Amino acid sequence: MQGKGKHPEVRIHDYADLILDYLARVGVKSVFGIPGGAIQPFYDALARSEARNGIRAIVARHEAGSSFMADGYTRESGIIGVCCATTGPGATNLITGVASAYENEIPQLIITAQTALSTFGKGAFQESSCTGLNIVGMFQHCTRYNSLISHPAQLEQKLIAALMTAYRFPRGPVHLSIPMDILSTPFKGRKLEIDLKPLLKSESLVDHHALPELLAEIEKARKIVIVVGAGCSGVATTVLELANLLNAKIVTSADGKGLISAFHPLYRGVFGFAGHESARDVLRDLDVDLVLAIGTNFSEWASGGWDEKALMNDRLVHVDAVEKHFDYSPMAKMHVIGSIESICLWLIERLNKANPKQTAEKTIASQNSVVTYLNSQLTNESRISPNCTHLESEKYTSENIPIKPQRLMRELGSRFPPATRFLADTGNSCAWSIHYLHPMDRRMLNRRNVQREDFLKSGRRTSVRNVAETSTYRVCVDFASMGWAIGAAVGTALANPKCPVVCITGDGSYLMNGQEITVALMEKLTVIYVILNDEALGMVKHGQSLANAEQIAYQLPKVDYQKMAEAMGISAFTIESPADFAGLDIEAICHRNGPTLLDVHIDPAEVPPIGMRIKLLDAARKLRKGVLNERNKGSTGTNTQQNMGRGS
Repeated sequence: MQGKGKHPEVRIHDYADLILDYLARVGVKSVFGIPGGAIQPFYDALARSEARNGIRAIVARHEAGSSFMADGYTRESGIIGVCCATTGPGATNLITGVASAYENEIPQLIITAQTALSTFGKGAFQESSCTGLNIVGMFQHCTRYNSLISHPAQLEQKLIAALMTAYRFPRGPVHLSIPMDILSTPFKGRKLEIDLKPLLKSESLVDHHALPELLAEIEKARKIVIVVGAGCSGVATTVLELANLLNAKIVTSADGKGLISAFHPLYRGVFGFAGHESARDVLRDLDVDLVLAIGTNFSEWASGGWDEKALMNDRLVHVDAVEKHFDYSPMAKMHVIGSIESICLWLIERLNKANPKQTAEKTIASQNSVVTYLNSQLTNESRISPNCTHLESEKYTSENIPIKPQRLMRELGSRFPPATRFLADTGNSCAWSIHYLHPMDRRMLNRRNVQREDFLKSGRRTSVRNVAETSTYRVCVDFASMGWAIGAAVGTALANPKCPVVCITGDGSYLMNGQEITVALMEKLTVIYVILNDEALGMVKHGQSLANAEQIAYQLPKVDYQKMAEAMGISAFTIESPADFAGLDIEAICHRNGPTLLDVHIDPAEVPPIGMRIKLLDAARKLRKGVLNERNKGSTGTNTQQNMGRGS
């Protein structure tokens, strides 16, 4: 029997079993993938594992979907997500998902198979060796560790090295390509008896020499704004405690949005792509003399298109655990490397010691204001708009048909329980939800002063620890793969079946990757798929219009997604007006052992908040046009001179 907190005892037949033994030791419960001939020995080992209640095989519908699932699993559990594929097209199908995890710094173990070693260079079926299609070469550019296992004795050491690398900063996917004959080789060696979990911690060293200087910058600042990025996941309450102590306004990047409640009195919204004027205004406030950016990578989305007035200037102090992120903020007056939690706790301790009475009074006042504000929200079923936005109230509350996307986001935020995980797909789904989705998650209190459990809704399936420390809203930024949320929602639900998962996706993404909903069906997972149905590739359509480009290639067919889901045995509803939400039993949907699909017909004329992106694309086009014009002028002049020379 499996003891509490222990993985099942593994009888290691071959090297495939050895891999699963190591994965079980670090807490892995599921492997996502699709079987095939060359990787069959690994699936044989998975069958033996399942027979003893060990790691299970989760069968995706497309290999990219399996990588997206592993991504969602890692983000929710903190345990490395594992996906696998057979040789050839199975492995190449993984690349989009792996590249997405690489850009978003998500730890992931990828196992691909090779044909038998003896067939290398002979043109074997789906051969992917260095003399074939060279899968290892392809993965070189989107993994942190990438290696072919050419001898059984290499596997154990390389597996450990790969797992350790996945959790080093910058984190990301690691890849092992293993010939099928090595996977099935009997294991007769002696397994390394080491405790892997301490080796997988990604704590970074703190630059203690910089901390007193950082404290001095904070103490002399008159007005501070804190920018919270995705790197604050897991330590958000500590960052919030520092903000409360400093009475600093808070803004987040798009991928940091779900870490701070939109209803916190200090919160001023998302800065960057699809963000809020309130966030930009507070950063452009001339009275602000210190911007403390914590755990953000300053990519295009996170920096507001590299906005020099708001963020990319010498008021900036950049705190991060990932040194590479400093490459994108060279203008900052100071860079502080190290564990974000350790740095924030050090600052909190020193600030408390400097003036304990004043600090205690400020803390109590801050807590009282938060609790007062929170109670006012709990008694208001209409959910007052958070102070981070300039919401278009007539659209946020509109009763129009078809439903306004703004109203849809309001309904989703108010009707689902506080612990719900929201995942937004690339496209207009992402833009609408970044700007208008404001779940009442109540994570607004300091971790040491108030018991979070007292503010969680009783009777809901929830996790106190996860509600407080991890993001309840997730997006795939930077690489931004369409369909990511559809698979990632499955991985999220598998990692934490106690919380409902809402996947907000467009009809374009759903037509591309929607088949993964059947994985949620087979695994009986509580995932609610919300399709923004406007019969178009919405971001393409509105982007072309805003940029005065040709309107082309954005149309999608009219599809009855409710019937499509019902044909698969999935509960589904069509939402054509706000009134249709009243007929939904959200409580029952959130306790259903299986997915639910909501086909929401949104107003196709509503323009999403993507102006920043369009301006950047337009600037790039103008720059390119200017360069070409200069080249053409030079070319014309040269040709004229040459022609004059010939004529003379």
